[in-house]
Formats: sequence, C-alpha cells, structure tokens
Amino acid sequence: MTLTKTVRSSLIASAFACAALTGNAYAQAYPTKPVSLVVPFAAGGPTDVLARTLAVSMGKSLGQTVVVENRLGAGGTVASNVVAKAAPDGYTLFIHHNGMATAPTLYRKLPFNALTDFTYISLVADVPMTLLGSKKFPPNTMVEFIKYAKEQGDKINLANAGLGAVSQLCGTLLQQALGVGFTAIPYSGTGPAMIALLGGQLDVLCDQTTQTLPQIKGDTVKVYGVTSAERLSYLPNTPTLRESGLKDFEIVVWHGIYGPKGMAPEVVAKVNKAVRDALKDPAVIQKATDLGAVITPEDKQTPAALQAWLKLEIDKWAPLLKAANLYAD
Repeated sequence: MTLTKTVRSSLIASAFACAALTGNAYAQAYPTKPVSLVVPFAAGGPTDVLARTLAVSMGKSLGQTVVVENRLGAGGTVASNVVAKAAPDGYTLFIHHNGMATAPTLYRKLPFNALTDFTYISLVADVPMTLLGSKKFPPNTMVEFIKYAKEQGDKINLANAGLGAVSQLCGTLLQQALGVGFTAIPYSGTGPAMIALLGGQLDVLCDQTTQTLPQIKGDTVKVYGVTSAERLSYLPNTPTLRESGLKDFEIVVWHGIYGPKGMAPEVVAKVNKAVRDALKDPAVIQKATDLGAVITPEDKQTPAALQAWLKLEIDKWAPLLKAANLYAD
C-alpha cells in the first residue's frame, strides 16, 4: 500500500514543523553548557588578556561559564580553521584581531574563507600600539631613531610574533615608511620578545599597549611613539609617529568576536547581547582602561558592523602586504 500524495505532503510538512519547533526550542534554551571562546594566540598575550576579561562578564550574561581556549599556530589560521569547521551551535566562539583581515593575503592556501565561513557577532575593542626600544639602544627620541635607522639599516634587530602578528604588520609599515630594512627576529609571542628587549638582546619592538604600558610606566624601556592618529590620554607626553615625521602612519589593533557559519539568529542575538553587556560592565571598562584599550562604540557592536569592517580591512591590507612581498604557502 502506498501513501497518497496528500498524506505524503502532510507528513513532510509535519516533519519540517517539528524541526522548526525543535530548532526554536534549542535556540531559546541556549546555552545549556559552558561556551568556548577560542583565542589564536598564547596565554598571557594581549588578545588573551582581553578575551579573559570579556569571558567572565559574558558568562554572567549567558548564565554559563565562558572558557577561554588557546589554539596557537600560523598567525591565527589554525584557530580560525578550527572554528570554521566547528558545529554552528553557539558553543564555539572566536576572538581575533587584524590578523583575520590579513590572512587572505598572507596565506595562499587558506583552508577557510575569512569573509564567508564565519558568523559575525561584534567588534569589541581597539588597542593602540607603541614603538619601543631597549634601554641599551642608542636613540632616545623618535627623531633620533629615524636618523639612526637610516644610518644603520639591517644592523637593527626588530622583534615580531611571527607572520601575520600585528607586531610584524607594525614593523612592516615602519620599514616601508622609513625606506629601510631591519633584521626581523620572530618570536613565539610578544611576551618572549619583551623579555629579550628588556634584557637588551633586541633593539626594537612594536606592540599593543595592553602589553607595553607596564614597561613604559616602569621606565624599563624607551618609548618612541604611539601608532594611533592622536596622542593617548594616558601617555600625553608620547608623540604619535605621525608627529615625528612618518606621514599617514597609523595602525590600531581591533578585535572582533565570531562563530562558525550558520549559527541560528536567536543564538547570535544572545551572544551579541552577552558581548554588549560585557562591554558595559564597569569591571571590563576599568580593565580595558588599565590596558590602554578603547571599547568599541555601541553603534559598532553589531554583526553587520563587524562584517563591513572586516571587508574594509582586507581591502586595506592586501596592497600593503603585497608590496612588502609578505606571504606564506
């Protein structure tokens, strides 16, 4: 005996209705277990510190613990691929900085598409960078640094945290602006690089204020300038690199939160609300201030704003990286 067309249609319709109800119920119940926030860099680094600060407050909003998970490798692309391949159930989230925008140019064989393989959640914070020198490094000001750099060139050691790290991007822009080439010394992170700088084994490092402020305030390094367009309120006597003669030099480290492609809109809304709640949390604001980070304005704390910003950043960095011939197979 075969089912009539009408009966088959009714059963199919019922199945879709049940699936929709189940999906809606799932989204409404989310989250029912701890949520992972994947960080593509080492524990203790600038992005990790920001992630852990946000995770505590997000957990309060979600009613579940948000566990920070460090997945290192290949300038953040290992973690990016893990998240892109994860189930889009809202239990795997991802925080990344400018590296999300530079990866499409730096890596010729990415196993994911930065623009289409993720769900956008929110921009969260911007962090300026500072150009530092070892106490043993001769120049004392940025004007002296520029003169010294043009005389010494590749005799100067410039640290970075590897291909795609913002410390490398900053160093690349610096060399292009000066028209000189330094000797690049890659480290597993800017934490080890800072230790080498403090010990005098390195000359120069460009890194986020989340990492450099304690050293600057402790007067254990020389600070030549900030990479933002304007001076920072908490470093009023430190000039911008623009002021010191590097026209149009600006780089700020922005951070966004993503999930795997295909997350349910209801789940995205819950995660976005948790992020927004965290960015209003006085404890998060205070911690961000202490680290020199700037909370993203409320009108930019949306999935659409993050998506649009990522596209702009990809288009901005592609020609700069190609001109520097930076890439990895």
